[in-house]
Amino acid sequence: MPFWGLITFMESNIALESPKVRWDLSALFSGLDDPKIEQTWQQATESAEGFALKYRGKINSPDLTAQTLASAIREMESLYNEVAKPMGFASLQFATDSGDPKIGAFMQKQRERGTGLSVTTMFFELELQAAPSEVIDALLKDEVLAGYSHYIQAARMYSAHRLSEPEEIILEEMANTGSRAWVRLFEELTANQVFKLSKPGAEAPIDATQQEVLTLLRDPDRATRQAAADSLSAGLKELERVLVFNYNNLLQEQAVEDRLRKFEFPEHSRHLSNELDKPTVDRVMRLCKQNYGLVKRFYDVKRQILGLPELTHIDRYAPLFETEERVGWDSAKEIVLSAFGTFSGTLEAKAREFFDENWIDAEARKGKQGGAFCAYNTPDTHPVVFQSYQNKMDDVMTLAHELGHGVHASLSREQTYLNFQGTLPLAELASTFGEMLVFEKLVSAANLQDKLALYADKVEGIFATVFRQSAMFSFEQRCHLARRAEGELTAEQFAEIWQDEQQSMFGSSVKLGEQHSMWWTYIGHFIFAPFYVYAYSFGELLVLSLYQMAKAEGPSFADKYVDLLKLGGSRTPHELMETVGVDLNSEAFWLGGFEAMEKLVSAFEGLWAEYQASIK
Repeated sequence: MPFWGLITFMESNIALESPKVRWDLSALFSGLDDPKIEQTWQQATESAEGFALKYRGKINSPDLTAQTLASAIREMESLYNEVAKPMGFASLQFATDSGDPKIGAFMQKQRERGTGLSVTTMFFELELQAAPSEVIDALLKDEVLAGYSHYIQAARMYSAHRLSEPEEIILEEMANTGSRAWVRLFEELTANQVFKLSKPGAEAPIDATQQEVLTLLRDPDRATRQAAADSLSAGLKELERVLVFNYNNLLQEQAVEDRLRKFEFPEHSRHLSNELDKPTVDRVMRLCKQNYGLVKRFYDVKRQILGLPELTHIDRYAPLFETEERVGWDSAKEIVLSAFGTFSGTLEAKAREFFDENWIDAEARKGKQGGAFCAYNTPDTHPVVFQSYQNKMDDVMTLAHELGHGVHASLSREQTYLNFQGTLPLAELASTFGEMLVFEKLVSAANLQDKLALYADKVEGIFATVFRQSAMFSFEQRCHLARRAEGELTAEQFAEIWQDEQQSMFGSSVKLGEQHSMWWTYIGHFIFAPFYVYAYSFGELLVLSLYQMAKAEGPSFADKYVDLLKLGGSRTPHELMETVGVDLNSEAFWLGGFEAMEKLVSAFEGLWAEYQASIK
């Protein structure tokens, strides 16, 4: 029996369609033609101009007072909070229908208006960054700035990398036809590409979206997985020339900006935005590579279970046991809420809001972008969750992941806009924790075969989050460095780097075929958020260790955890984690995450041995 067959709130043998679940964005605006959008921009423009008249030349001044700085920050924060609404609304509309030219034009207009406002207010952070340290350090002792000390210190981390105001304005003005335009091109191309899928036994190919094809890579039938891989590769091949040119341009643009800003290495700016230093990041990435052996151990066992002489890229996510079971939307909802509730009533209540208030867009449809995310929006509105739910167990885990983000965002609404959202490495704090809660909930109700499959799913998910992301980080590093040293890279050069880094993770346990070599082209993080990926490795490892702490401490940990989430981004990552007794500089702490992984792999190996004995 498949592992979800024993869970009473799951459907079985029912043909389920993607749920007709769409989000309600009325807390932002009623539609593209909502007059409040224009009113927001008009008021924001007037406020920005008044802000500039009031504060220009007064921030980088020996006469600056704590009260003046606090007033300026509050006014700027209020302004940013309001313009984030039309900007965010446009991005959310585009995510659900990137093929509509009207929505694309609307988003572009919001970006251009945002640029105009940024130009007007840009002087503020530049002056704040240029102000003498002795002046700012003295002011930070004043209680009136207590709520903004983290923002001030984070902004001043860029002091050595700022340009003059005219130069900064030029970069901002050109971004809409530079990097932002290339990102939009990638999103429109990949979201609207039609993938021709020839399923085994079908009379003719069918048109599929990228997300539908990727989902079939998890199908129990190997021929179907091969068909999905063929379809994905053929569809990406049609876009290859544009996507390679696109990525080359983005690599060069960052190289130019890094040179102008005097960033020492390609990921330097990402480390600053994450408020992490290079030694900390390098330490975690080094530990990831040192523990690649866990990946081989797991996939060697999976090959035995699947009964295949060799695993390839089409077998990586193959389910252990064939099943037609599907998990409907209502069942997924109950699974996640029940799991969250076993840990904390607060987590369950905050997650339930997303269902009750229609804060989720889960319907799979043409033109909708792939992937999943949680948009925080603003503290005075509410977050929303985006995914394409297709009734797979993996979709349940994605829902748990994004609702973890959602709960974090909701609890963070106690903070003001500038302290609302934390840095990327801690952004995964609640999402991966939510996945662990769901995993343990399912395991507790499972028989031997169910547990075996559940552990396989969980281990694969962790590997994808820790090891795959660290391998992708290495891919990005090599691409950026090669582009700077050698000039424009060919598709073959990108493919060679990609295969090398991904294959090193698997060792001899999985053979990545030639068609896999171009699968880097659909990964959006390389395009819209360079070096974002290591945050996933950080987040997963951090939570694995944190989850062990929670189990050891018992119910009292839940309150500390909720309090941590409420802090949002009001402190540095190091300071936030200190509230629950974690030292991010401790290698022993990070090793705890790998030890937790090793226990999961060992449990999986033990379950397989037990299963083999039970069927003899």
